[in-house]
Amino acid sequence: MTFSHFSFRPVFTGLAAVSLLSAPLVLSACSPATDSAQSAKDATSALTLDFEKYTLDNGLDVVLHVDRSDPIVAINLAVHVGSAREVTGRTGFAHLFEHLLFLDSENLGYGGLDEMNTRIGGEGTNGFTTNDMTQYFQAVPADALEKVVWAEADKLGYFINTVTQGVIDNEKQVVKNEKRQRVDNVPYGHNWYIIGKALYPTDHPYNWQVIGSLADLDAATLDDVKDFYKRWYVPNNVTVTITGDFDPSEAKAYVEKYFGEIPRGPLAEPYPARASNLTETTSLYYEDNFAKLPQFTAVWPTVEKYHPDSYALDILSTYLTDGKSAPLNEVLIDETKVTSGVTTFHNQAEIAGEFYLIMRGEEGQPLERLSQPIADGFARFEENGIPQAALDRIKASLEVGFYNEIQSVLGKAIQLGEDNLFTGDPGFYKTRLAGLNAVTTEDVMRVYNAYIKDRPRLYTSVVPAGQADLVLDGAVKADIVEEKIVPGADAAVEFDPTARTFTPTPSSFDRTVEPDFGAAYTLPSPQVWTGELSNGVSVHGIESRETPLVYFSMTIDAGRKRGDVAKPAVPALTADMMLKGTENKSTAELEDAIKSLGSDVSVNIGSETVSISGNSLARNFDATIALVTEFLTEPAWDAEEFELLKIKTLNAIKTAEADPGSISRRETAKLLYPEDHIYHYTTYGPEEALGDVTLDDLKAFHRDYYAPASAKLKVVGAVDKADVKRAFSPMASAWNTVTMRPITLAPPNEVTESKVYFFDVPGAKQSTLRIQRPSLLATDPDFPLVEAINFPLGGIYTSRLNNTLRVEKGYTYGIGSRFSASDERGFFFIGSSVRSNVTTESLELIKDIVGNYGTTFSEDDLSVMKDALLRGQALKTETLSDKLSLVSQISNYGYAPDFKAVNAERIANMTVDDVKALVEKYMPVDAMNYVVVGDAQTQAEGTARLGFGEPVMIGSTKEE
Repeated sequence: MTFSHFSFRPVFTGLAAVSLLSAPLVLSACSPATDSAQSAKDATSALTLDFEKYTLDNGLDVVLHVDRSDPIVAINLAVHVGSAREVTGRTGFAHLFEHLLFLDSENLGYGGLDEMNTRIGGEGTNGFTTNDMTQYFQAVPADALEKVVWAEADKLGYFINTVTQGVIDNEKQVVKNEKRQRVDNVPYGHNWYIIGKALYPTDHPYNWQVIGSLADLDAATLDDVKDFYKRWYVPNNVTVTITGDFDPSEAKAYVEKYFGEIPRGPLAEPYPARASNLTETTSLYYEDNFAKLPQFTAVWPTVEKYHPDSYALDILSTYLTDGKSAPLNEVLIDETKVTSGVTTFHNQAEIAGEFYLIMRGEEGQPLERLSQPIADGFARFEENGIPQAALDRIKASLEVGFYNEIQSVLGKAIQLGEDNLFTGDPGFYKTRLAGLNAVTTEDVMRVYNAYIKDRPRLYTSVVPAGQADLVLDGAVKADIVEEKIVPGADAAVEFDPTARTFTPTPSSFDRTVEPDFGAAYTLPSPQVWTGELSNGVSVHGIESRETPLVYFSMTIDAGRKRGDVAKPAVPALTADMMLKGTENKSTAELEDAIKSLGSDVSVNIGSETVSISGNSLARNFDATIALVTEFLTEPAWDAEEFELLKIKTLNAIKTAEADPGSISRRETAKLLYPEDHIYHYTTYGPEEALGDVTLDDLKAFHRDYYAPASAKLKVVGAVDKADVKRAFSPMASAWNTVTMRPITLAPPNEVTESKVYFFDVPGAKQSTLRIQRPSLLATDPDFPLVEAINFPLGGIYTSRLNNTLRVEKGYTYGIGSRFSASDERGFFFIGSSVRSNVTTESLELIKDIVGNYGTTFSEDDLSVMKDALLRGQALKTETLSDKLSLVSQISNYGYAPDFKAVNAERIANMTVDDVKALVEKYMPVDAMNYVVVGDAQTQAEGTARLGFGEPVMIGSTKEE
């Protein structure tokens, strides 16, 4: 298992492949409007996932979908139980149970599921919990199909006897750390708790958050676990979905063998729809220890998932705030400038829904000043409605969105399983697409009048601690339970998870025997083509026609390294301005032109390069690149857009000032580079340097550094080499600026001894740890080997670091390590957030694990590492994103086209002595910067036990 996902209200699963259209839509379409509408209709009829559904005698629904494009299979268990099925006093239980189900089963043993997944080349088992469901899934090479069916069946039917109170108590600590990391120790984290309590009465299943409360987690008992299992984890409440490269007859035989004799359980009665009973507008506030800017949220009760009005509400939420011409953006951002960003979205769950408006105000300014601009923005929508062209663009985006979601077999498994769970039809996506396609402009205005205009709503004001004067007039303080830091609390649980004291569940065959691998498969080897545009831009590509999409990325040697320490934000702001219009198009017109093609384009700054990336339908690839050419060569340099961008950037800098993760990255950079080095600063630099940046600075940077001779283009998807050259030919003709001079920056400071650097965040519920040192480059011959040896240390859930600090000790929700490198610089680092009162204990464990890693690395460890990495290559080129990553490495670092195969052979030939030598050379535990962001009053002093001297205090969020 990697890290399980839970969801707050609203339901955010944190997955790349979530339920189609369950989240707010993104504007994009085909042009003109009439073509857009027809395209959406054509797409709806053309989008097909062939599947077979059947039901076992015990009530288990089974869905099979064959996809032979890659030698991969995925399996998904969708269970119709989430936090809505909990009872008062046991909130957070469904999510806690999700964690427990990964840990053990009778025939895999403690940790056996994750160990097997790693060993057979999977990328980790995982799962997530929402209000209404829990899903478990994994993707593996195709020859491991029987193994994963055996394993998932063992979880479902042969789990409960392995659970002890010690196991439960230990996993409680992991879940509590997850809550601290995602809720208690981040800005605005308690907002969702306030909303749930205010919108729904205490007996409503959406009154509490999926993560639950710390007190309720503490109260969970072994009997609770057993009762929950017997009630909900039964075959007739589960859908098993298998997708990928397999023989359906074999899959059916495996499912019948391993799942068939699990007994059915009681029937789960569906909950009837039950919307919020909010009858009058309510306003609540909270003073947030981590917030730097005041945040406003408005929530309107709406309808449940699949309700006929949900489709129009989805479109309304997209139209109001997506893009320059959106009515709320026009008024709130551009005209009144009371905020730098506003978001609306429609959340739908099984029995109720909500419509959200969220925005942050200016530092020190009362949220009340937002009221009139918000009213004016809605008035503008009421006056003009939604134009037909905008509605068509939103509908047409479904085609691209669907293709993006179903690129992986795992995404397909999750999609089909969820649809079956809630509707009984794995192909229900077609009904949803049809429902959205049927929405009219009148429908959008109708649902606005029915659910938003003059309707009772909830307001929340989350303001920085000590600034209650900024809340909305009349707001009442919300009741939030804050955890206190108590030394010695939540001590590690003493238990033996491997003790097997139960009587095995009877079975018709010996389930302790892990199945053999199936038939061998052929590892795919994408054919990489190369070329060069007439202006010197190098091109690498892969032709792939599994979906009618194209992904592209062009990097230019205009990254942060070419910035000036006096104005470090210039490279990033220049990149941000690229999509702010052209000489012939306003920002809104450029956005609409891109969206009208169903395309998505972004410009992102990196340390060494700036990248222009995107995706489009193959039929619109040429038109998309024509727009890229236009904004790259003819940017508008609009003064008003620049001022708006500076406001937005300033707010982002202020928000990061109190975020522990952002602080750790910022302070680590300061330690690694001197003040006169550009990398001493994070992307936009400090607030005080931003005000001096002018539009002329950006124009000069673009003129001097956006040169084609330094550019590298990568294209993958449903186009060939000739298609790419044709599409980019106008760019090659128009973009011929002079070649830039090369630049070489000083390397990072050497780290010759370890020290602890402590940044104080008073009252922090966790300590954020970042342990880092300079290391080798991506072009170093040792780089693929150190990536390999890091895999068992901190590169997967079953790693030594995670197994010790999360699984055994319960100190953290997760910890990882990795080598991060380009062709110019590289680092080794370890990162985690740990329970505040075990800060020193966690650092001691990390020091011990890394320090002894080489000397304790065994032949068995080497064998597992090789199997995992070499077999796992089957999963590395499945999606267009995977393929784009492959050609990017070849292009950026000069790797040979067969570098994956060469590296695999080198890894296969590694010895234990090789591992030990690499660890000694590249992982010196006594020569790293140990940066801690946490509560200094309770935690700083103890870190001296590490033997690195007294901690060096480097800052505080406390106001002087």
